[in-house]
Order: sequence, then C-alpha cells, then structure tokens
Amino acid sequence: MIEYPILLFPLLLVLYVVSSIKVLAEYERGVIFRLGKLLPEPKGPGVILVFAPIDRMVRVGLRTVVMDVPPQDVITRDNVSVKVNAVVYFRVMDPLRAIVQVENYHYATSQLAQTTLRSVLGQVDLDGLLSDRERLNATLQKILDQHTDPWGIKVSSVEVKHVDLPENMQRAMARQAEAEREKRAKIIHAAGELEASEKLAQAAHVIASGPEAMTLRYLQTLTEIAAEKNSTIIFPLPIDLLRGIMNRT
Repeated sequence: MIEYPILLFPLLLVLYVVSSIKVLAEYERGVIFRLGKLLPEPKGPGVILVFAPIDRMVRVGLRTVVMDVPPQDVITRDNVSVKVNAVVYFRVMDPLRAIVQVENYHYATSQLAQTTLRSVLGQVDLDGLLSDRERLNATLQKILDQHTDPWGIKVSSVEVKHVDLPENMQRAMARQAEAEREKRAKIIHAAGELEASEKLAQAAHVIASGPEAMTLRYLQTLTEIAAEKNSTIIFPLPIDLLRGIMNRT
C-alpha cells in the first residue's frame, strides 16, 4: 500500500517537467511573467522551460505582419468624398514592450493606421492624392512609426492601395482628360502649321533669289503629274510674263 504513493510522485514530477517544456520557432519569442513580474529577457528560440503556475508565457511573432487597412471615408482638402484603403507592413522589434506597453499591439496598430490615414489624406486635394502617392506613403509611414516606436513596433512601409471615386467625379475627370487631349492635339497641329509656313517662307525666299528656280520647279511639277498617267493638261505661264502684266496694271 505504501509503494503506490512513492511511485506516483516521480510519475507526477515527470509529467510536470514534460508539460513545462515549450518549443519556440526561430521567428518566435516567449515573454515570461514569473509570479506576475516580467523577466528582463525574452526566451527562445528553441526549447525552454515554463513552470506553471509560477510562470506564464506569451508568444510573440517577429515576422513582418501585412495588415490590410479597411476602406476609410476621406474628405479631401477640395471637399471631395472618397473611399481609401491601404496596407501596412510592420514587425515587432522589442517583444517585451509590445506586450507590456500596449494591450493588443495588432489592434492598436490597426486603429492608429485608420485614424492616421483619414487625418493625412484629408489635408491634400484630390489631384495630390492620385498623383503624389510616394510622398503620402512616406508621410504615413513616418507618422505611424513615431507612434508605434514606444510599443516596440517598427512600421516599415505603408502603401495607399485603392482610391474609390464617386461616379460623377469619374465622369468629370474623364471629360477633363478628353479636353486635355484635344488641347494637346490642337497645339501640335498649330505647331506643325507654323513650322510648315516657316519652311514655305524660306523656300519662297530661295526661289525669289533665282528666277530660273521657278522654271525648274515648273518642270519638276510637270514630271510628277505625267508620272501619274492622267489626262490633266497644264500650260505653264512664264513668271516674267505675269510680272509684266502685273506691272502694267
């Protein structure tokens, strides 16, 4: 009767030690609270011992977290209402502060990203929101990183992913883009006409400097017309004859 308690105690001890063995992956750290007090260094990776109920362990992942920010209603500086969503890349740099300084660092970072997104994008106009994404992303990343640094969180990147415009604004922007294309087409056409007129003026100046050049031009024109095999008949008039008639008038 006495042997059973003696054998039971070592068995319970072995089971307790086995249950105290925890394995942490390379990307995990264990924050240990011993009798409610935080140990100065996190445990892991590898095999560690957590002696419950004296010790309590909180696992913390060190991998980069990709967090999708839900669409936010933003009113830009020029009073345009848009929906904007983004993606935030962050990771835990200090597991101790991430557990002690904030209750839930995932939720806190998500809420901070949403409020910062509305605040920053509300200070720019619509054109800046659509064309100056890199500067806005850098501003968002800097602000978030400053606020999450006391929590031991490093925000590495913020990317504005999608801007949802109202239908009336999309139609207005389409009309504006079409007008801009027509404007550029007219400018290019006018520039071509100007260049052509300058070249014609230069050619007229060259021809006027040598009267025989006009005769050569007549002959070249006749050659080109004859090559087309048509029935057009052209009687060229000498320039000197026309100049004499004009002088008498």
